[in-house]
Amino acid sequence: MGFYEDIAEALDRDGIEARVNDSTLFVPITSELEMQFVAIDAPIPAANVYVAVADVTEDDEEFEAALVGAVFSVEDAVEQVAKHVVTDQIVTVLRDILEGTDDRISDLEFTQDHAEPLRVRAEIGDTSELVVTLTTEDNVPAASVEFVTFGDDFEDLLDQVIAEVWGEEADDEGEPLDPDRQQAFNALVQEVAQATQEVLELGTFTDFDTLFDVLAVAQSQARDWEEQLVPLDDGWEEMWDEDWDDDEDEDDDDLADVVIEVVPADDDDDEDDGDDDLDGDDSDDDGDDDAAATRGSTAGR
Repeated sequence: MGFYEDIAEALDRDGIEARVNDSTLFVPITSELEMQFVAIDAPIPAANVYVAVADVTEDDEEFEAALVGAVFSVEDAVEQVAKHVVTDQIVTVLRDILEGTDDRISDLEFTQDHAEPLRVRAEIGDTSELVVTLTTEDNVPAASVEFVTFGDDFEDLLDQVIAEVWGEEADDEGEPLDPDRQQAFNALVQEVAQATQEVLELGTFTDFDTLFDVLAVAQSQARDWEEQLVPLDDGWEEMWDEDWDDDEDEDDDDLADVVIEVVPADDDDDEDDGDDDLDGDDSDDDGDDDAAATRGSTAGR
């Protein structure tokens, strides 16, 4: 019983209720779900961990607790409880979003992502969708929200993808695709979406009441965001590239000027200095020239 008591005290410090009954430690997770710790006869503290529906009588033949793990320390037990509490919170929020039980999102129809079960999407505005992704970090549940809008070219590119996959049968919407073609189609659609989409990050929220407020605001702002959230114009990108190229050219010209103005000057000086050092008679030549000029002047007289 000492192991149970230690677990119960640790859970109590985290604000989680626990009780012992008939050599089993019960920990309520929700009004419908509970965890059960059943001691294992071992030389060390040990217990099997079960998840079960709460308030079920022993005579209920359909009831069966599910073994989900085993713990060998108080810390392991607390960690197991925390994980299941968080899991239940995420499942509850996910269900509320998908079923639209909160009035703030009653007009939104969310669907579950086939590849990511903890991600849901809802069409919003004219050409956009709202994406909610549920995660856990350090046993804290959180929801990240994105507003994703698609460019004007999305529909045209999508039609091209459909024509490429279906070919001449593109108009026959009732014709199912074989698994390989369906996978190829999904991949192409994903590429088109990524090429034309613009994403507005709305934040990550651990307060799920705030989450529903944010979803409501996104619904009311969708069309305004669609108009403002557009990709950079090609002209702007070209201007940016030209400015960058011009800057590089100017830098190159400046460098060239330095090379032209400085390096040749150094070379000429070196050559002159070299001549002075090697000839050693520049002054003599000048003297000879002066003497010749004097003789010429005298001869003329």
